[in-house]
Amino acid sequence: MLHWQKLGKIFDPQDWQTPSWMHSFAQAPCVIPYDNFLRVYFSCRPAPDSKGSYVSYCGFIEIDNDNFFNIRRISQKPLLELGGLGMFDEFGTYPISVLHLKNSYVAYYAGWTRCESVPFNVAIGRAESLNGETFTKTGKGPVLSYSVDEPFVISGPKIRKFADKWYLFYISGTKWVLDKNKPEPVYKIRLAVSDDGLTWHKVNKDLIESRIEADEAQASPDVFFYNGKYHMFFCYRYSTNYRNSNFGYRIGYAWSEDMLTWHRNDSKVGLTISETGWDSEMISYPHIFELNNKLYMMYLGNGVGKTGFGIAELLNKEQL
Repeated sequence: MLHWQKLGKIFDPQDWQTPSWMHSFAQAPCVIPYDNFLRVYFSCRPAPDSKGSYVSYCGFIEIDNDNFFNIRRISQKPLLELGGLGMFDEFGTYPISVLHLKNSYVAYYAGWTRCESVPFNVAIGRAESLNGETFTKTGKGPVLSYSVDEPFVISGPKIRKFADKWYLFYISGTKWVLDKNKPEPVYKIRLAVSDDGLTWHKVNKDLIESRIEADEAQASPDVFFYNGKYHMFFCYRYSTNYRNSNFGYRIGYAWSEDMLTWHRNDSKVGLTISETGWDSEMISYPHIFELNNKLYMMYLGNGVGKTGFGIAELLNKEQL
């Protein structure tokens, strides 16, 4: 089993004087390391409108390499503007995954649109930047959307490059289920591959088998290569009544030699909810990064990031 030491919560917008578009939530952290600081991208929300509906934006904070709790800078404007009337990202950009190339940055993000019979639908867009702070969308539409075999909710992008090939891990909706007459989405982890980051070939298979129930919902597939194999940390939940400590999000683990066949082993994770506090009901949206030969995980706590994100250090990385 892996052994993680929880270091604490890093950021919650409600603890800071943030811009109005960053009123609450800090979801799906994504880390880009620099020489003496880390830039952490995440998604946040302004206050809800008169109907209680939210939109979401993406921003970042910068923290010290040697003190994760020293916040040096908070972005003052969103990375991306919301899409125009009727566009796929009119009502939100969440989550976002950023890749730092030699002289530029590329981001893949989930664009949200509202629906009538169900609350939302989602597709994946792409944007580019020279400085990692202001991004320009590749186009007005998504680069990865629903299709014949993936009918809705294409979301949760995690972009990776291995051996000059692009790999986009994401989630795809399989069904909506009713929970006290409220539609809740079920989604599974999937993969698309590209030679250029623009034209994608969908593998069209669920990567991770379900364990807790057939309608288990899975999200945030964070993949990295270490000790000769690929590792994936992800999160999963029950399909209904999951906004509590009994059925809420937990973090799972799987490994692979080729990124197509994955072996799930949640008993190895070694990280779960705390007895009290900001992550006592759920933990989700894991993101792994390496710094000074140590491995860390950033993750969300209660309310899927409503109370911000925190960090844990892996103390026995040789067990991976």
